[in-house]
This record gives sequence, C-alpha cells and structure tokens, in this order.
Amino acid sequence: MTAIRQEAMQMLEKVPEDKLSYVIQIMQGVNGLLGVPETEEKTDVNLEQFIMPATERGQNADNYIRELRDNDRIFSQSVLRIIFR
Repeated sequence: MTAIRQEAMQMLEKVPEDKLSYVIQIMQGVNGLLGVPETEEKTDVNLEQFIMPATERGQNADNYIRELRDNDRIFSQSVLRIIFR
C-alpha cells in the first residue's frame, strides 16, 4: 500500500459514521477515483421539451414590469413630496 493510500485510509477511519455518506458522494464525484471511466457516454437531451409555449401574459411581461417600475417611481416621488412639504 502506498503512503498516500495509507494516509487516506487513516483519514477515513477518523471520519464520524454519520459523515461517511458525504465522503462517499465526494469520492463518487471525482472522475477515475473509483474506477469510473473518464469518457462516459453522453445521451442527447432534447432541450425543446423544456420550452414552454408563449402566452399573452408572458409576451407582455416586459411591459408589465416596466409599468410597475414607473408606477413605483411615481408613488415614491409623491410620498417624498408629502414628507418634505
């Protein structure tokens, strides 16, 4: 056993039992550490399935947000006028 492997084993022995699941997840995430091949076969995902159809509400969202922002400015200015009279 190499020195690095021995050190790793000693460190693992010190990890509390309830934390071992986190260590395992980290080890599984590191490519090649557990014999996972570096070039895994990727499956193509059709991203079109995540696109939602356009709605009237969605198409007018920019105008709606702009209107809210403008109304907020008008309200803020009115409040400031009342406060500083």
